[in-house]
Amino acid sequence: MSVWAPRRFWTEASVVPDADGFAVQLDARRVHTPRKTPLVLPTKALAEAVAAEWRAVESRVDPSRMPVTRRANSAIDTVVPQFHGVVAMLADYGGSDLLCYRAEGPADLIERQRQAWDPLLSWSETALSAPLTVTSGVMHVAQPASSRAALTGAVRQLTAFQLSAFHDLVALSGSLVLALAVTRGRLTAEAAWSLSRIDEDWQIEAWGADEEAAEAAALKRADFLDADRFFALCG
Repeated sequence: MSVWAPRRFWTEASVVPDADGFAVQLDARRVHTPRKTPLVLPTKALAEAVAAEWRAVESRVDPSRMPVTRRANSAIDTVVPQFHGVVAMLADYGGSDLLCYRAEGPADLIERQRQAWDPLLSWSETALSAPLTVTSGVMHVAQPASSRAALTGAVRQLTAFQLSAFHDLVALSGSLVLALAVTRGRLTAEAAWSLSRIDEDWQIEAWGADEEAAEAAALKRADFLDADRFFALCG
């Protein structure tokens, strides 16, 4: 039975052991994904976070307020059946990583990017065995095949649940290297988010903030931080 229902019908949400990990029960009913697959989590911490979201529901289920449950559903319903395709899609970001595309001017933005991003590319070369080529402007630059392979191997090491969060770390930042730096402890999520926003922040400093753009950026930042939390809960 799917419990992705519009109204709350349960009294208590609890975590129970399962042969494959930990499940969440609403009273005596197990939680299922939207595709009616049992929602079984790999760690107790992740299951407790899911249960906490269900406990917090007041009258109606609102998936937008349940980021842990949504990513868990995505891991089971989307990533598991398409694991290799998801790995390939995320690894492709290594071929056009944000950190490799630099401004052609002005000089202060060029220098800001250099100081912020060059250390991460050095880390990619040493820690990931993936040196990447830097260019100016937006014209595509091919990356070494060996580096692409190394980055693909790093992504393939992740579990389906980790990939569910990793997808957002990559897509929201535009950088596979930044996402790997976060998941491997090289950067905090807050620091990585700031590094991904260098161009936007420079524009704001130069021309002022746009209210709608600022609201959109705040939502993306929150989603980025939620993805980092989910990844950590995967254990």
